[in-house]
Amino acid sequence: MDHPRNNAPPSADRLHAPIARLLRPLVRLFIRSGMTFPGLVDLLRELYVNVAEYDFALPDKEQTDSRVSLLTGIHRKEVRRLRGAGAPISATPAAVSRASRIIARWLAAPEFTDSEGRPLALARAADQGCAEPSFEALVASVTRDVRPRAVLDEWLDRKLVEIDADGRIVLAESAFVPQGGSDQQLYYFGRNLHDHVAAAVANVLGEGPRFLERAVHYDGLSDGLAESLEKRSREIAVAALQEANREAHAACAQDPGGRHRWIMGVYIYRDEDASAEDAPQIEARGDKAS
Repeated sequence: MDHPRNNAPPSADRLHAPIARLLRPLVRLFIRSGMTFPGLVDLLRELYVNVAEYDFALPDKEQTDSRVSLLTGIHRKEVRRLRGAGAPISATPAAVSRASRIIARWLAAPEFTDSEGRPLALARAADQGCAEPSFEALVASVTRDVRPRAVLDEWLDRKLVEIDADGRIVLAESAFVPQGGSDQQLYYFGRNLHDHVAAAVANVLGEGPRFLERAVHYDGLSDGLAESLEKRSREIAVAALQEANREAHAACAQDPGGRHRWIMGVYIYRDEDASAEDAPQIEARGDKAS
């Protein structure tokens, strides 16, 4: 039986524990990257003012310094100084957008995949009058703003593709996992975590139908089993993402277009639980989906 949902947001004191857990890996990144606490405070202050100004504006009423100060707890002088900076910009870097669109098409379009949906090895360019799929045709089907040779050189340098013994271009596994610390990885780091957290926050606040946001997790595992489960879950996840990409790619061909966006994401994680040795094994183990 479905029970009515309480749409009142949780109190601030109830958020302390989950937010502390959520922020811990981020704080680890901040410290390792040299982002100091004062620097983070400055960023949060600007973000608090920006979110209050744009996300909490009242219909048909001008947002005031006093109201932003009331919502955020930031002094009006600081609010006045920080307001007017504009809404946060989340533009996709051109190279990232171009690469992701080309790879998505390579993984989804029937002319660039085999009978099992795997990306084909592509010739650099098709012979005149030949219908054979080529890397040149792939790039041209997505953008004509850059030469296919320039894309190939860039991708070879980034190890997104390889050249096989027959001189064909093969999509490398690294194309699915951007290099650590690269601009591409940092872009998706912000985008993917934003969307995951946005879905979870919408569920907590009860804003409309719940988004699917679940995880399967086991504790108290041996290192070997944890490694095996990670490997198998990668296979399952990649297959699911590729299938979703193929269906979305095909559906977009018939869609008139609009203002909406959709994302399906997957994450897999394992580590050593420092508290596992002290926990009773009967409680430490268990299959859960949350």
